[in-house]
Amino acid sequence: MRINKSAVVGLASVALAASGVAGTALTREDSAAAESGSGLRFNQVQMIGSHNSYHRELSPAEQKVQQAQNPGSVDLWYSHAPITQQLEDQNVRTLELDLLPDPDGGLYTYPLIRKLTGQGPLTDPAMAKPGIKVMHIPDFDYNTTCDTFVLCLQQVKSWSDQHPNHVPITINLELKQSDPKVVAAGGVQSPPWDAANLEGVDQEIRSVFSEKELLTPDDVRKPGLTLEQSVLTKGWPKLDDARGQVLFYFDNGGPGAIRDLYRTGHQNLEGRAVFTRGPEGEPDAAITQVNDPRGANQAEIQRLVAKGYLIRTRSDEPMATIRDKDYTRLGIALASGAQVVTTDWPVAGMAARYDSDFVAKLPGHTAVRCNPVTAPKWCRGDVVGR
Repeated sequence: MRINKSAVVGLASVALAASGVAGTALTREDSAAAESGSGLRFNQVQMIGSHNSYHRELSPAEQKVQQAQNPGSVDLWYSHAPITQQLEDQNVRTLELDLLPDPDGGLYTYPLIRKLTGQGPLTDPAMAKPGIKVMHIPDFDYNTTCDTFVLCLQQVKSWSDQHPNHVPITINLELKQSDPKVVAAGGVQSPPWDAANLEGVDQEIRSVFSEKELLTPDDVRKPGLTLEQSVLTKGWPKLDDARGQVLFYFDNGGPGAIRDLYRTGHQNLEGRAVFTRGPEGEPDAAITQVNDPRGANQAEIQRLVAKGYLIRTRSDEPMATIRDKDYTRLGIALASGAQVVTTDWPVAGMAARYDSDFVAKLPGHTAVRCNPVTAPKWCRGDVVGR
C-alpha cells in the first residue's frame, strides 16, 4: 500500500481555507500590511522540523543486538542528513537535540553495544573532551551526525551565517539520562542534570551564538510582566525583527528537578538562554508541546495557539506511522495550528526502504507558511519566506 500524497496535501490545505488565509478580500490596510509583512509575528507562522535531528541508525550487527534486547528497537532504525543539509535542502526550520552531561569528558567513548559486537571505542577526539554530548540512548543507540552539543550548534550557525534573513530556527533540547536497564547490563551512568550541568547548557549555547543571534526569554518578556503575561497580552516578536535568530527550549517540562533548578534565581528566566516548558498559568509558560494532535488534542492545540502560546506537535512517529500505514496524522497536525510540526520523514525517499512514499512537508514545498489558526488574513507565503 502506498500513501496518497494528494490526499495528505488536501488534508493539510483544509486549514488554510478554513482560516481565510486564502481567497479572502483584503482591506486597504491589509494590503499595506501584506506588502510589507511588518506586522506578522513569530507565532503566526508554521514550520516543519525534524525529530531527533542528529540521529543515525547503527550498523546491521549492532541492530541485531538491539533487537535481541528489545524487539521494539526497529523504531530506532531511521537516519537524518547532517543538520546543515536539513536546513539547506529539506526545508527544516526546527530541530531537536538529545543532550547528556559529560563534565569530565570521555564518559561515552566506548558504548556497550560496540563492545558486544567486537568493535573498538569511538575515535572522534571531541568525545574525549569535557562538554555536553548528543545521542539518543547512551551505550545502546549512540550514533549521530554531530557528537557534541557545540558541534551541532556550529552546524546551525554555519548555515545561519550564510542565510541571515531566515525565520527563527527553534531547537528543542531534551535533557537525557542513561537507561537504567542498559546501566545494569554494563553501560555507563550519566551524571545528573544538576545546577552546574544546566549552567553548561547556557554556556555552550553562548560559546557559539552571540546575544544578537539568540531569541531568549529576555527578548520576549515585557517590563512589569511575566513571560507568560508578555506572550499572551503583548505577543511574540515580529517575524522580521527575529530573522536570523535561534530560539532554544527544553523538552523536559512541568514541575520537576530540571525545570525547578534552571529557574532557581531566574523565575521569569531572566538571563537564561533557553525557554522552559512551564505549565499554563505559570510565569515561565510560553512554549509547550502536545505530541499527538489527534482527537481532542487538536482542539486543545488550537486553543493554546489562539491564546498566544508556541506549540510543538508531531506528524508521525518513527516506524509506527509507516508500519500502520496511517498517514492522516500529518494533515491533523498541520491543521491544528501548532507552530512547530516535527517528523522523522522530512524529505521524499526516506521511507522508501520500508515500501512507503510517506513524507511530511508543508503544502507548496516551502519551509514556512502562514499559520492556519493564528495568521492574519492578509498573510502571504512570499511575506513569510522573505
